[in-house]
Amino acid sequence: MTEIESLTEADAANELMRLAKTIARHSKLYHAEDAPEISDADYDALVRRNNELEAAFPNLIRADSPNNQVGAAVEASPLAKVTHAQRMMSLDNAFSGADVEEFAARVRRFLNLGEGDIVALTAEDKIDGLSCSLRYEKGLLVQAATRGDGSVGEDVTPNVRTIADIPQQLAGAVPDVFEIRGEVYMAKADFTALNARLLAEADDPEKARQFANPRNAAAGSLRQKDAGITAARPLRFLAHGWGEVSDVPETTQFAMMKQIESWGVPVSPLLRRFEAVEDVLAHYALIEAERAELPYDIDGVVYKVDRLDWQARLGFVAKAPRWAIAHKFPAERAQTTLEAIDIQVGRTGKLTPVGRLVPVTVGGVVVSNVTLHNRDEIGRLGVRPGDRVVVQRAGDVIPQVVENLTRDEDRAPYMFPDHCPVCGSEAVAEEGEVDVRCTGGLICGAQKFERLRHFVSRGALDIEGLGEKSIAEFLELGWLDKGPADIFRLRNHRADLLGREGWKEKSVDNLFAAIEAKRQPDAARLLFGLGIRHIGAVTARDLLKGLGDIAVLPGKAAEIQAYLDANPQAEGESDGKFVARKMEAIKAILDVRADGIGPAVAEALGDFFHEPHNRALWDDLLSEVSPPPYVVETRESEVSGMTVVFTGKLETMSRDEAKAQAEALGAKAAGSVSAKTDLVVAGPGAGSKLKQASALGIRVIDEAEWAEIVAAAG
Repeated sequence: MTEIESLTEADAANELMRLAKTIARHSKLYHAEDAPEISDADYDALVRRNNELEAAFPNLIRADSPNNQVGAAVEASPLAKVTHAQRMMSLDNAFSGADVEEFAARVRRFLNLGEGDIVALTAEDKIDGLSCSLRYEKGLLVQAATRGDGSVGEDVTPNVRTIADIPQQLAGAVPDVFEIRGEVYMAKADFTALNARLLAEADDPEKARQFANPRNAAAGSLRQKDAGITAARPLRFLAHGWGEVSDVPETTQFAMMKQIESWGVPVSPLLRRFEAVEDVLAHYALIEAERAELPYDIDGVVYKVDRLDWQARLGFVAKAPRWAIAHKFPAERAQTTLEAIDIQVGRTGKLTPVGRLVPVTVGGVVVSNVTLHNRDEIGRLGVRPGDRVVVQRAGDVIPQVVENLTRDEDRAPYMFPDHCPVCGSEAVAEEGEVDVRCTGGLICGAQKFERLRHFVSRGALDIEGLGEKSIAEFLELGWLDKGPADIFRLRNHRADLLGREGWKEKSVDNLFAAIEAKRQPDAARLLFGLGIRHIGAVTARDLLKGLGDIAVLPGKAAEIQAYLDANPQAEGESDGKFVARKMEAIKAILDVRADGIGPAVAEALGDFFHEPHNRALWDDLLSEVSPPPYVVETRESEVSGMTVVFTGKLETMSRDEAKAQAEALGAKAAGSVSAKTDLVVAGPGAGSKLKQASALGIRVIDEAEWAEIVAAAG
């Protein structure tokens, strides 16, 4: 990861954009879909990096900054939406004692307190559950809602009424309106019993519904349309604060929580009040030491300024109160033995090593598999089957190895495979990349479905009626074993297909007609459809502008490979000069001048056609289809000879279609703005490119104006 001090403003803006999208996606997976893909620690690391960038580049803070978001929006839920009277906030995080000390110091600075003023803090364990708000009116429970995005949640009132911990009527004297906030959770023992019951009740044990962890079980149980399902699940509740109220009968956080407890609502048994940061941190250490023995999962300790009048003065930042912070625990760890390393091949050909462990319990979950990420990670850790390793788990994702305890033992290193374990094709890593990929492409069983789906997709051959379901069905029947050429031989299975469920004479005839219509496909679409790495729709067109006839591609690839083998980097030749020399030679061989054609594209072509499997697939395909020579017809227009850049979201066409239109009008479509740019077409969300265009005085138009230029060209 690049040091922040080394980043340019443009680099920082791009990284902030990526972080905003990535964090929003993982936030949605966690809060809205109860299906996280990364650990809490990894998520926190993304947020920390975002915060560091925003601190260093405050002028680049985005409207969709993660610091302006809470939870995730409620989407496509069968439950009614509820607008919170007061926003349900999130909490900022601390990861060390120094962070907690700085939090207390910030409070002092903000309130302008003297050295003798005591800042009392409450401390309580942070339950790993689902945030829920309980609205009581005159002591009666009238509504319960999930947090959602902080402003709008889901109405779960009937479900909450089934939770024994939550009283329908508060005890004693209660304000007219009092909204209690806390966490719905499932105890560890109850979680284990629930999974055992679900397994016992399943007709097919292999298809039994099993929850990954207590947090997912609680969330899935609470957000049920049928409250009867919730009632059958052992849910519990602990209060940690309040929202909209008509009166607050106490003056401190601690006293108010004890008041809520007196009304019959459970609060944390570990809630304490301290007057010194040292005591707060000692309580944190005590809770961390007892964490494994607690009846429920926790992921940290929450500290709050005790005096409510000080809380009111401190107020809030975008999504969190200034008067509270969550001190997160480090990821849990355990020792075990690495028994084996298996290589999994993904749908894009990536070889991913997975470690098989002697099962070990980490954070309440039995772990038997661990991700080893890639070849470089195996080398960094020096792991081999038989090693004693430390594994770390945070959240419910596949854990990771953090230390190899026996790496110094005198044993041979693990040799990462250089051929695909599925199809036997060469497995290579491109220069500058860590991922090793199978070059088998369409002949690789692990990749075949995804590659065929891409081959018939809209941007490639666009065969109507041949969707994912049909491809999967034909693959299972063995009708597409040889690759894409078999698509054009499906007519040989007409009788068998008519006898299958869902296939009538008309649908079969329509499918075969759509296939036959692609016997003379556009050459660029055909090349793009092969899914060769680095050869997208635009690059495919750029290649064929020079080649003209797609049939010469294997020979050209071999010519490029021969040049690269015979002309390595000379002694004393800089990397920049070497790359420039290779690019010029490659472009001369291919007769192209496009910026996107360089060594990466050439090497991808070489890797593809170097494989006998792929050459056989290519010959087989060209025996079924006859793409005409590729000719780019251009029309005179007001942008002929110009360099055009498209930025932002295009709403009426894809980015590839826009670039194709520019080329058809005699313009060059570039990917970045420079002094050579003549025109920028900007859609919604245009960012740095639009700013750069304005700074350079380049003409900027919107998508509608571009459509007028295209239409005027005839």
